[in-house]
Amino acid sequence: MAAALGDARHHLGLLVRLVGAQVRSQTQYRVSFGMDVVTSFLVFSFEFGALAALFARFHALGGWTLGEVAFMGGLTAMSFKTMDMLFSGFDPPDFGANVRKGAFDAFLLRPAPLTLQVLGSRFVLHRVGAIAEGLAVFALALWLVDVRWTAAKLAFLPVVFVGQMAFFAALFIVGSTVTFWTIDSIEAMNILTYGGHELNQYPAHIYPLGLRRIFTYVVPTLFLAYYPALYLLDKPDPTGMPSWARFVGPAIGVAAFGAANALWRAGIRHYRSTGT
Repeated sequence: MAAALGDARHHLGLLVRLVGAQVRSQTQYRVSFGMDVVTSFLVFSFEFGALAALFARFHALGGWTLGEVAFMGGLTAMSFKTMDMLFSGFDPPDFGANVRKGAFDAFLLRPAPLTLQVLGSRFVLHRVGAIAEGLAVFALALWLVDVRWTAAKLAFLPVVFVGQMAFFAALFIVGSTVTFWTIDSIEAMNILTYGGHELNQYPAHIYPLGLRRIFTYVVPTLFLAYYPALYLLDKPDPTGMPSWARFVGPAIGVAAFGAANALWRAGIRHYRSTGT
């Protein structure tokens, strides 16, 4: 037990040093880093500005007000961008490039856990701009919507946040693992990750039935944001799902993360160098 705790502390310390090196390198040129943060902040601001302009004209979207959509969108943006910052090493296009160029082989030769090395290989600090924007949108939503908070809801909110992070991190890991066989990333993974993130920012019942079924039963992203938002905002469910659908999202996220890690370990065991 003591040995395991010692190994865990050593690995955590190594990860902190790797991430620290990434942070120092990215903040070496402060003006450039500041511009990256501001740009990251403004991109999401423009998207929300377009949404606000839509609501100024039509006042509601599928029966949801601007504040209610902002509640779900802000929470989703915070969780996804936090995941994108922490798990950038597993971003499929960049990871696939490392596999194709043979750079991944260097990880295998180092005396450190492979997963830890991948996590510490890329840490996109300027994502804090997008995270801050998501936080600002969520704060605006809390000002616009009178959420009837209870102890259960307050406890459930961070669980939803973690569940969303775990699910999208799982998609990153799966997309990276697939490159062991395909060499390069497949575009479908970007559709599922970034497309699923965009889809999760709006109430699901506005989408066509076929699309809802795909993102409910094939890639269950709707359980991560939409159904929890129905519970947190006390909204009726026009899709006709059972009441438990509002609470299973975090469990789906954790289960997906576990399955992705199992696939990752299997991929590592069967990995063969590209020879480059």
